[in-house]
Parts: sequence; C-alpha cells; structure tokens
Amino acid sequence: MSAKPRVATAWLDGCSGCHMSFLDLDEKLVDLAGMVDVVCSPTVDIKEFPQNVDVALVEGAVSSEEDLHKIKLIRSRTKILVSLGDCAVTGNVPAMRNFFTIESLFKRAYQENADVPLRGEPASTGRSIDGPCVAVPKLCENARPIHEIVKVDVHVPGCPPPPDAIFHVVAELLAGRIPDASSLTRFGK
Repeated sequence: MSAKPRVATAWLDGCSGCHMSFLDLDEKLVDLAGMVDVVCSPTVDIKEFPQNVDVALVEGAVSSEEDLHKIKLIRSRTKILVSLGDCAVTGNVPAMRNFFTIESLFKRAYQENADVPLRGEPASTGRSIDGPCVAVPKLCENARPIHEIVKVDVHVPGCPPPPDAIFHVVAELLAGRIPDASSLTRFGK
C-alpha cells in the first residue's frame, strides 16, 4: 500500500479567512482526511514545517522577515505550492501598507491609536525602550505576494476562496492534474 500524499497548510500575513473557508468544507473534510496525511497546519501544534510535503496551501502576503523565512522554507520542502487567497496572490489588504513608511505605521498603531502607547518602535528595530520585543516580527519594506518571492505552482484567488474551489483544487492536485479554479472563484469573491 502506498503512502497518502502529504498535505500542509500555512498562513503568513493575513486574516486566516482562507483557513476558515478550508474548514467550511464540512463533510468533505472527512473525505479529504481519507485521501491525505495533513502533516502541518496552523490548526495543529507543529513547530517546524516538515520535509517532503506533496502539496502546501499557503495564505497571506509576505510582510515580515519571519514570513520571508517561512515561505522560503515551505518552498524548499514542498513539491506543489498553492498560493491561496487574494493576499497570497496579490498582496491584497496587507499590501495596503506599502504606501506608508514602516515608521509611520508603527507610530499610528502603537502610539497614536494605543490606549497605553508603547515607547520605541517595536518592529522596525526589534526592540523597544522597555526591552526586547518578541511579539512583533521585523517588517519587510513592502508586503508582497508569494510569487514575487518563490515559485508558485497554482494560484487560487478569492477573499476567501469558496470551499468548493479549495476542494476542487486539492482534488485535482491529488489526481495529478494542475487545476483551473477560474470558473469557481475570482478576486474579491
């Protein structure tokens, strides 16, 4: 008996809506569970992305050094990389920050809009006056879609993509075909 395909999911800078849409597969999740081994997901307690992943579904834009490291690691350990959702495909909402400097973003978020303003710039320097800041990763200059960083094999737009589109993509990949989800989803849908 051959091993089941190894499937992983991950999220970068985004809202996790694509994962919620994935979970909305409902009873199809049971069917999918019989076809694959889920080896990594934000919904399970895996500390490091595993080796030899057949299909990885990744949502979110690359916005921080942590995201940059994570997507390069995922790509190096994955046969087929799926860019899942508008943030992963275009940068979408996370990329709205690209029109502002990192310093102005932190001033607005951590000083002007905070009930208890922080002293310092937590992510631009990686530390604050109060000590090391481990909660906010250092931001990249711009938020970028995944394909600008690594090779993407399949793009699935949508905010979030509908569950049926996600299932179609996964089923086609498991059947050895590169899917076309364009009739099932579109940007912003």
